[in-house]
Amino acid sequence: MTQPIIGFAGLGVMGEPICRNILTKSGARVHVFDTRAEPVERLVSHGAVAAPSVADLAATVDILFLSLPGGPQVEAVVCGDDGVLAHGKPGLLLVDMSTAPVGLTRFIAGRMEAKSMRFADAPVARTRQAAEDGTLSIMVGASPDVFDEIRPLLDHAASDVTHCGAVGCGQVVKILNNMVLFETVVALSEALALGRGAGVDPALLFDTLSKGSADSFALRNHGIKAMLPDTFPTGAFPTEYALKDVSYALDLATTTGLRAHGAELAQARMQKAAKAGYGAEYFPVLARVMDKA
Repeated sequence: MTQPIIGFAGLGVMGEPICRNILTKSGARVHVFDTRAEPVERLVSHGAVAAPSVADLAATVDILFLSLPGGPQVEAVVCGDDGVLAHGKPGLLLVDMSTAPVGLTRFIAGRMEAKSMRFADAPVARTRQAAEDGTLSIMVGASPDVFDEIRPLLDHAASDVTHCGAVGCGQVVKILNNMVLFETVVALSEALALGRGAGVDPALLFDTLSKGSADSFALRNHGIKAMLPDTFPTGAFPTEYALKDVSYALDLATTTGLRAHGAELAQARMQKAAKAGYGAEYFPVLARVMDKA
């Protein structure tokens, strides 16, 4: 069986290391595009082929991966005049690794099917370091046949690849993953402030919580590594991105006819952090904007 030609567009914080892992581990021919020259040049040094545009990728490759900031960018790249729908060849398989609204994901899948192209949503979870190490968690929404086709490639970028169901289900699971994370970070910010206010050493508090039933990935990574030292760098997952993702969770709540009170609180806290000038900082910075009684 002839190995498929791979394309990858969107070589940002997560996209570049994901692409590099697929490129170096699969042995496939990989064509790459980004609006910035630097990540393209780095991947070319590993053997990738630079493409002039997304349109060129769509017309050339067999499987095209996208890793973009969010729904508006996905919609523009897929549905725009110079996008995938306008230039993709019949049989093209588009794998969207961005986090995007469920409704948009299913709309795009329908448009692609009408043009004899295929689609899978495969958003990713875990940290930038996990992307570098190839130990991401990837949640896939696709038909069983498509999932089986892309699974070997995704395995190069992840230690956990889960088939969540039909198209859109990967986004549902990713959005809810982030919603739970955001709500947990809000709870940690409250525990930190209350403990400090009541005279308990913050480091002792979080260390002790990590030994009990309050332990979590959020506590060990967002709480202990960022909130305790009060260090919230830019270039990590920023407040403005977290606001985008929590809005997707609230859209999902509206679609299902349910109220997500915890997500609403997380959104309000992140909006307050953004208003305070922390939009570009790592989103656990919301710990700095606790409400006063």
